[in-house]
Amino acid sequence: MDSVRKSRFLVVPAFVVFTCLFVAPFFYFLAISFWKVSNFRLTPDFTLVNYAKALQRYVPIYELTFLVAFSVALTCVILGIVYAGILRFKAGRWATILIYVPLMTLFGGYLVKIYAWKTILGTKGILNSALIGLGLVDEPVTALLYSPFAVAVTLIYFLLPFAILPIYASMRGIKDIELEAARDLGASPWRRFSDIIVPRCRVGVTSGFIICFLLSVGDYVTPILVGGKISMIGNMITPQFGQKFDWPLGASMSFVTLVISVGIVFAFSWALRLWRPR
Repeated sequence: MDSVRKSRFLVVPAFVVFTCLFVAPFFYFLAISFWKVSNFRLTPDFTLVNYAKALQRYVPIYELTFLVAFSVALTCVILGIVYAGILRFKAGRWATILIYVPLMTLFGGYLVKIYAWKTILGTKGILNSALIGLGLVDEPVTALLYSPFAVAVTLIYFLLPFAILPIYASMRGIKDIELEAARDLGASPWRRFSDIIVPRCRVGVTSGFIICFLLSVGDYVTPILVGGKISMIGNMITPQFGQKFDWPLGASMSFVTLVISVGIVFAFSWALRLWRPR
């Protein structure tokens, strides 16, 4: 009994920190999302005007944000499955070394990666130089930079390790004997992938998708640096807490984003659970 009380007591500091840094701010901003601003002061009130503004003014930006975020997350998951599958089933003794490749990219600064892709996709970058050198284009392709494509590519490069690691961790639980037995019974490669690998990696795939999707939705630095005139919802929320001093609108926009994001995450998880081998 004493050990149980002691273990509970040890959890108290973590619980207090979590409550103060996450739970309390969450409910505080939820409350002010129903308030209003009067003479540059927050005025306690209960109004749905902020949510109406968020849903009326920023629908195109919400659509672009979730389209980019979903595309980035889905691409990261697909590439993560491929890379993790190579590590687990093809790389052999090289798997331990190759797993450090995505890990090493995490040590690079976030802004460094963004500026690197800004250079690569620029009119004088490596990609345009290669296209011109191969004779595929006569002049640099300006559409590569300052576009949704540039934002998506940069986010995929940054977030891919966050998809690879949980998927690879799930694949390590798959025993070779399971795949060998399926192969001996005449199962095709797709059947083995569909019947064994996908169901056993469901947790890792879902985790990778959630991490990549949520980080993409909330990102506002990448659209500024490589998106040009492309704005995502994070670029619209940030000024509300700064120069515009409209915290209620910014909070309501944040919670609209949160609710839609949670809905998409649950939809993806539900769709993955409905996976049926073919």
